[in-house]
Amino acid sequence: MPQFSDDLFLGAAQGYQGTGVYANSTTFTGSITTTTLTVTAMLSGDPITVGMWLGGANVATNAYITAFGTGSGGTGTYTVSGSQSASSATVIGSGNAFLNDPTSQDVGVGPLGRIYVWDSVPQTLVANNIAATQTPAASGSITLTAGSSVKSITSTAGATVLQLDCPRAVSVTTGAGSPTTRNFTVSGFDVYGQAMSEVIASSASASTAVNGKKAFYQVSGITVSGGTVVAITIGTTDILGSPVRILDNAYIVHAGYNNTLADNAGTAVAAATATATTTTGDVRGTFVPASATDGAKRLVLTIALPAIATGPNATRTGAFGVTQA
Repeated sequence: MPQFSDDLFLGAAQGYQGTGVYANSTTFTGSITTTTLTVTAMLSGDPITVGMWLGGANVATNAYITAFGTGSGGTGTYTVSGSQSASSATVIGSGNAFLNDPTSQDVGVGPLGRIYVWDSVPQTLVANNIAATQTPAASGSITLTAGSSVKSITSTAGATVLQLDCPRAVSVTTGAGSPTTRNFTVSGFDVYGQAMSEVIASSASASTAVNGKKAFYQVSGITVSGGTVVAITIGTTDILGSPVRILDNAYIVHAGYNNTLADNAGTAVAAATATATTTTGDVRGTFVPASATDGAKRLVLTIALPAIATGPNATRTGAFGVTQA
């Protein structure tokens, strides 16, 4: 009879885990009026994404896309980082990270799946640590200010962004008075450097927070669709973003929190699997602990990864979800 697990070893086989990134680029015909880029024709390359640096004979240096307008990858309008005037010409966009399929490794016993341990100690949520109190009078950009647990950094692409303590959803809170519902478009990047954007409709009720569904790691810009009438703040939530795709909540083997052995009765939301838009959920899934984060309670989520995430036929989508939008 076997006495050790080595007696049952099935032999070496190739496993698949981890991934690489590659920079995307595109060429299009476009013009810029103040902070609005109008794209009239796609010429070659990848879709246009938030965060792309723009280059061309008529384009000012250090210009990049901060938000979608009527365009979402092709022709249409986009918001750029600085006001300028550029007549219609050929423009080159570049600089975002796309994720590849998982890479092969000669370890393990093949496509039996693996366990991923998501270990994090999230800081306390703060209602105004992304944008301090302000009352937008009209549509336009929100002033971002790094508050508690948020850092203002220069990203690898050279842009100034606000980096959160961990991937988590964003909230918009209305102040006292009679607010008007407005759409806030949050643009930024996930933990893997993929550009992403989300529209959050603020509440028509005073002193009410509306939470987004997508977990941002960096926020590069926020725009509002019109005047809010009352003051608003924008901050972090306890909706925490998984680093791997949770296709179904049944793949969560154990939810440990706050040094407690029993499963935490938190709220898990599986990955959104449809083509990502500014209103879909998180591409990898989220978890909200049953009690508030405070910078001391440790979250340890044990997640089972199926063969599509780690096996020979593993794909980027299987491991990390559909491409962000």
